[in-house]
Amino acid sequence: MKTRLDLRLTQKLIMTPQLQQAIKLLQLSRLELSQMVSQELLENPLLDEVTDVEEPVEEKKTDEEEATPDTSEAELSSQWEEYIGDIQRENKETEFPLGGGDEPPSYEQTLTKPQSLQDHLLWQLRLSVATPHEVEIGKVIIGNIDDDGYLRITVEEAATLAEVKNEEVERALKLVQSFDPMGVGARDLRECLLIQLEQLGLKGSLAEVIVSNHLKEIETRRFQDIVKTLGVSLEEILAVVKIIQNLEPKPGRPFLTDEAQIIFPDIFVAKSDEDYVVVLNDDGLPKLRISPYYQKLLSEKTQVPDATRSYLEGRFRSAVWLVRSIEQRNRTICKVAESIVKFQREFLDKGVDYLKPLVLRQVADDISMHESTISRVTTNKYMHTPQGIFELKYFFNSSLSRSNEFGGEVSSVTVREIIRQMVSEEDPQKPLKDQEIVERLRNRHIEIARRTVAKYRVELKIPQASRRRYLS
Repeated sequence: MKTRLDLRLTQKLIMTPQLQQAIKLLQLSRLELSQMVSQELLENPLLDEVTDVEEPVEEKKTDEEEATPDTSEAELSSQWEEYIGDIQRENKETEFPLGGGDEPPSYEQTLTKPQSLQDHLLWQLRLSVATPHEVEIGKVIIGNIDDDGYLRITVEEAATLAEVKNEEVERALKLVQSFDPMGVGARDLRECLLIQLEQLGLKGSLAEVIVSNHLKEIETRRFQDIVKTLGVSLEEILAVVKIIQNLEPKPGRPFLTDEAQIIFPDIFVAKSDEDYVVVLNDDGLPKLRISPYYQKLLSEKTQVPDATRSYLEGRFRSAVWLVRSIEQRNRTICKVAESIVKFQREFLDKGVDYLKPLVLRQVADDISMHESTISRVTTNKYMHTPQGIFELKYFFNSSLSRSNEFGGEVSSVTVREIIRQMVSEEDPQKPLKDQEIVERLRNRHIEIARRTVAKYRVELKIPQASRRRYLS
């Protein structure tokens, strides 16, 4: 074949670095955006952060004014020294003098730190009569106990880590299992419950037999099977089950600290007269501008080396693109939020029972954008509404149909909330089965299948009816 030249005209979409950056900015959370902007401020000298506080302009004073001290300033200085002196006299016992030296600790340093499970176990280990060798093995065991209080490595693995024999690890583990809280250091639920029964003085009792051999039957409420196997009455079995129910399946639970997660909303929605107003929350985010100094340097025809000018021009384009991308991001978030508010007006007025089914395409068509853009915008973004703070994705959900005579659709989120309320109000002696929940929903004119109820129940982390039943 002969080689030849062939000209073809084609269209091709190329993702430039600037376009990739703009797309990435859309899906960044508030914290990630703040960190990204801070990093750009460090790397790009042409970016400046705008501060709201302007430096006061000093007025020029005459020679006579400079020679004569300001009386009010002198009086203020005297009063300040007197004020500081009074405070020092009142706080003579403090270890941190106000006049200098070591500064007092910060507020965070004065807060008490909650004791962890490992700290509590190590404290007991040091107070025990164990030998220094056993203490070292105990430290290895305690270091591999999880937050629930269970040992997550085998005896062989602990022996390898501590470089000792398995028998020595077994003795040290027995010591740790005798510590508070009861059941700590167990390797599974059965061992955890057996340790607690032993410490309660129930070793060799019917409760120990049931936990050792019939834990599965207790979980599934098959008490008659235990009666047939052990040959005891149902009343005795139920009495033992009550004891077992009062045991702690997670010994480390009291030491778990639930730290509150602070959420800073990206959007504020407030009602003004009869309409809702969407406001972007830019508080705390750095405000950017192009450095006036470098702008002037580039505009003037000064003797700047070509390499320096080329670098500054590149940084200038990057800075301008970043500022424009952030502005475009903010406008897009506001447009998406306004569209969501328009669709979910009844939810904002009346609550979750009035949340409408909504998909990304509806919002995309409303504001003439692509679905992928809406998906990126709603990722890790939060909206503060009169009903509370919600992630933007919360407003997008599937729908379920109502009965023919009522028509319309109901949000799957609303149905989940109804199911949660039904279970919370049920009789503990006779918990609702999935089919009963289906019938109650149909009484509310909501058509739903039993398997859908089971799916929503699992998503709400609600166990099945047999496991929700409490013994009287």
